[in-house]
Amino acid sequence: MDLVSIRAQIVSDATGAISEIPILLTSEGPLLSLVDYLLWVQHDRSSAWMRKVVQDVKLLLTYMKANSSSLADPESLFHSFIQRLYTGTIGEDGLDPSGLYWKRYDHRAIGNILTRLTDFSNWVADRQGTAPLNPLRTASGYDAMVAIAASAARKNRAFLGHAWHVMSGRKSQYARSTLSRRSPKVSAADDAHAFPERYFEDLLFHGFSRRGGQSQDDPSKRINIRDVLITLLMHGAGFRLSECFHLWIYDVRPSPKNPTVAQVRIHHPSLGEAPDDLVDERGNSIKCNRGTYLASKYAIRPRNELLNRYHAGWKDPSLDANFYMEAHWFDEEFGRYFLRYWNLYLRQIVQIPRHHPYAFIVERGSSAGGMYCVDSYVEAHAKAVERIGLVPAKASGTTPHGHRHAYGRRLMRGGVDPLIRQRALHHKSLGSQAVYTTPNSADISKALNNAATTLDTLVAEGRHVKPIFDLEKLLAYGFADVDPDGLLSGPNPKLR
Repeated sequence: MDLVSIRAQIVSDATGAISEIPILLTSEGPLLSLVDYLLWVQHDRSSAWMRKVVQDVKLLLTYMKANSSSLADPESLFHSFIQRLYTGTIGEDGLDPSGLYWKRYDHRAIGNILTRLTDFSNWVADRQGTAPLNPLRTASGYDAMVAIAASAARKNRAFLGHAWHVMSGRKSQYARSTLSRRSPKVSAADDAHAFPERYFEDLLFHGFSRRGGQSQDDPSKRINIRDVLITLLMHGAGFRLSECFHLWIYDVRPSPKNPTVAQVRIHHPSLGEAPDDLVDERGNSIKCNRGTYLASKYAIRPRNELLNRYHAGWKDPSLDANFYMEAHWFDEEFGRYFLRYWNLYLRQIVQIPRHHPYAFIVERGSSAGGMYCVDSYVEAHAKAVERIGLVPAKASGTTPHGHRHAYGRRLMRGGVDPLIRQRALHHKSLGSQAVYTTPNSADISKALNNAATTLDTLVAEGRHVKPIFDLEKLLAYGFADVDPDGLLSGPNPKLR
């Protein structure tokens, strides 16, 4: 059975409206149950999520084919499938009779795969009367306690926690037949995930330089202003990279509070307010949202709904108003830089024909005027990082997302209240900002050094006693004294 995931355009009713979704092709045609499921849920699911579901189902079917003769009932097969994701399929002898040769999957990835496949299986079971792959069972006492604790944690984080439904208590009586393992708790991401502030100016003005442009007086010829603007949105206002690609030309203007600073509003891809330049048959202005505007004027869909290279994700952030996120510059100087370079950018692209309202475009070549792609910026950012002598790597904070981390860490170090940080980062949950704002190793080291200085003051005042170590005695304390049996020392140590 050959399995191939492709994009498909589907007409599901008499209106002629087209739905573009990923589907899974088998040797017998499309997997219709998966097509029906994705058509059912697509209104509130992202394209990236749908692609993951298709890959999950493909993974499961691949496993089923390799093990069709060894496992009978679907529930046992699904349970074994999840176990093999944890352990891999390669034996201690380096062989795998199934031919899969899977390595161990990441714990978090397995939990997400399990959730997506369970939801898909339950949907199919409800409509076709088949047995679900991962049914509910009566929870053990331990499972019930864990479920209650998890429910309480979700309630505390919820916006309307006081109105948490009473059914959550009843749900804790049950658990899924197959559960994911708990991953080790990581308290915080290290500072390595944040783009190093000391290199940021160098990145803007030397990293994004145009070839042969250093001798030019015109900034638009010296540096790539478009990429500088995208970088400023992430580093100075904390936007995610994909969110920057939903910006329209109409979304930037001088701030009413301070005309030297840019007011930037990134609207919801489909629900955001659209310009009023559409008119009806009577010449009256049509007020509509961005999804309608794009379809009516340009015959295209919002970028989060596209499945091609022009796709830009949307993680359903917390919005400041109906329906947009406003840039909260920190500090304000980033907003001043942005407005200056924005005005240069507009003069640079004014003569380039465009057939879309998006702000960031391809400036040269046969695709000039087309939508600028996320992957193209990621590649340009990597080259810019290399030009200033750094290595593009997530662990070093030198990928695009490192700028959002830098923004969050700047808020934390500036003493900004956590609730304000939540709004600035456009997080729905207060806990979501932890990865951006939790103290890192450098912050911890500085705090402990300060605390040690405080203790020294208390010792001098006679209010604290510190243990005293005699280094000479420690060095004189021979290793043989603590290893009388010669397990680690001596001429023939038994343990190495």
